[in-house]
Amino acid sequence: MTTIDAPALIAAAREAARNAHAPYSRFAVGAAVLLTDGSVVTGANFENASYGLSLCAETVALATVNSLGRLRDVVAIGVIGGRIGHADSSPVSPCGRCRQVINEAAQLSGRDIPVFCAGAEGDGIATYRLSELLPLAFGPKDLGFV
Repeated sequence: MTTIDAPALIAAAREAARNAHAPYSRFAVGAAVLLTDGSVVTGANFENASYGLSLCAETVALATVNSLGRLRDVVAIGVIGGRIGHADSSPVSPCGRCRQVINEAAQLSGRDIPVFCAGAEGDGIATYRLSELLPLAFGPKDLGFV
């Protein structure tokens, strides 16, 4: 099993957030997904003028993981976020939609994925298990796919 280095995962997420396309909310989010072989896949939020078509960083990273055929290999996720140009230190956590997308990987992998959360400039890392963030989750196992 891959060793989880939460600060390194948060650092990768912070680096990814530099690529956020957030001209409307001015709130940059980065995500880093650790895979079983130790590799890390990142994503940044990608806003759209229609708002509803915007993509969260976690979804971008997990969609990339899926495009690599590695959704079952997700071990952990790091997420950071904050207002562009501000020293936000309060940890951000995945939105409800992202929690559901993370749940897809969790149920397919059989892991209660740890989710590490930090603010854009904060040093503190809040640690959760997906089961804490999304209790009573609905997913592939409910449809007989796991």
